This record gives sequence, C-alpha cells and structure tokens, in this order.
Amino acid sequence: MTELGRIVSALTATGLAVETMEDGALVQYGESRVALFTEPDHRGGVLVRLHLDLDLFVEEESLPDILIGMNLMNQGLDYGALILDPVEDDDEDSPADAPVVAFAVLGRAVLWLPDLGAAELDRLNEHLRRFEAEVTQVVERTLHGGKGMNA
Repeated sequence: MTELGRIVSALTATGLAVETMEDGALVQYGESRVALFTEPDHRGGVLVRLHLDLDLFVEEESLPDILIGMNLMNQGLDYGALILDPVEDDDEDSPADAPVVAFAVLGRAVLWLPDLGAAELDRLNEHLRRFEAEVTQVVERTLHGGKGMNA
C-alpha cells in the first residue's frame, strides 16, 4: 500500500470523510474540504502538504494592502499559513501574454512524518484538524471582526 493509501485508511478509520483523487485526497471537515498530497522526503519519511481553498480572490491592484494584512494574519497561525496563488485566466479570448491579474488566497501547511506509525498518523490527524480550524477562524475573524478587512 502506498503512503497516501495508508494515510487515507488511517483518516477514514477515525471517522473522517476522505475522497481519493488522482494525486491526493480530499478530507471533509465540516464545511471545509482540505486537499492532502504526499511525497517521499529525501531524509526519509513522508511530506504531507495540506491546501485549504478559501474562495477569496485578490486583484492585482490590491496586492500591497493585502500583503500587509496577510503578514499580520499569518502571525496568528501556528499550524498553517495564508499564501497568494496566481489564478490562471481560462478565457480563450484573452491574449496569451496577458499578465495575471488575480490571486487566490489559500491556507497551506506542510508536515513531515518520519514514519507512518500510529503515533505519527495521530499527529497528522490533529495537525489537520487544527490547521483547518485555525485558518478558518483567522480569516473569519478578519473578515467579520470589528474592523473587517481594510483592503
């Protein structure tokens, strides 16, 4: 069984809804779906990458303000980080050399598992839970808090 297969089995055994994809898995946490990808690490063990699509998009003109805000938001995150990911333009009528004008805000985390024993798989499960909760809370607090997002 592959590393991803063992991780999916372990997460499913804990009661999580896990759906395998071609190169990873989607883990359902409440309203959120966390994408999980694995790769062998050169030191041994497995690198697990977590991606949480927040459905937030930033236009290029707002980048300076957003980067300052994201830096402040990331200071409160222990289990993940917020990053900007360029959004590809799927419009066939746009010129091929048109610059990227939008970015998606994503939650990301990377966890190294030295092995896939029970203790490490429990640690992954806890990291996954905290990552999803922490990223969701910091974004909601920023967007819906007292001042809201000022960008």
